[in-house]
Amino acid sequence: MQNLTKRRRITLATNCILLALVFFVFAVGFLPAKIAPIFRMDASVYYNGNLASSKVSLMFNVYEGEGEIEDILSILREKSVKATFFMGGCFAALHEETVRKIVLEGHELANHGYFHKQHDKLSLQDNIMEIRACESVLESICGIKPHLFAPPSGAYSRTTVEAAKELGYLTVMWTKDTIDWRDSSPSVVFSRATKNPKGGDLILMHPKAVTVSVLPQIIDFYIGKGLRPVTVSENIIG
Repeated sequence: MQNLTKRRRITLATNCILLALVFFVFAVGFLPAKIAPIFRMDASVYYNGNLASSKVSLMFNVYEGEGEIEDILSILREKSVKATFFMGGCFAALHEETVRKIVLEGHELANHGYFHKQHDKLSLQDNIMEIRACESVLESICGIKPHLFAPPSGAYSRTTVEAAKELGYLTVMWTKDTIDWRDSSPSVVFSRATKNPKGGDLILMHPKAVTVSVLPQIIDFYIGKGLRPVTVSENIIG
């Protein structure tokens, strides 16, 4: 009788453990996508700069839009602010003069991989190859080795972060995503770029016509709030 009771207790405990595991797996599967990267608190992954500062950063991820880049540079020049351009290597290789102009006008050049791959699905070696290939192109064009890396589509894993660290990079995400590559409404893009403004914000944009149309208003908005647009490096390091 005692053995039977003991077996029942063991069975009950085992079932409880299995039930807890099933619940955990189920819950993790339905977590919001934005929570998915479990490495968000890694010291080398930045979703914002210094929250106690009056600095914000305009960051442009580039794989297209040569004409829009010219317009963006003109606006930044007129407003006397600096930004960071995360350059795709294959774009940079075909538009060397545009890359040089970005640097000559005092903006920051950063690494965005070479072929816009999903870095969270790449091996350590393939992550290194993508980052290094972009680095080589940028160095050959303007003699600058970037130290910031933004994974295309924001897709990264621990392996991606390790690859970036091995090559001397900090991994940069964003605080505010305008999703200007998808949505062409100026009011929507402006709202996403300026919602709940605070020091340390990293504002993600792309060289799109809609971005060009609202960029002056975005810059004026932040300056009006007493926040100064600077490069990402100055925001998170300087």
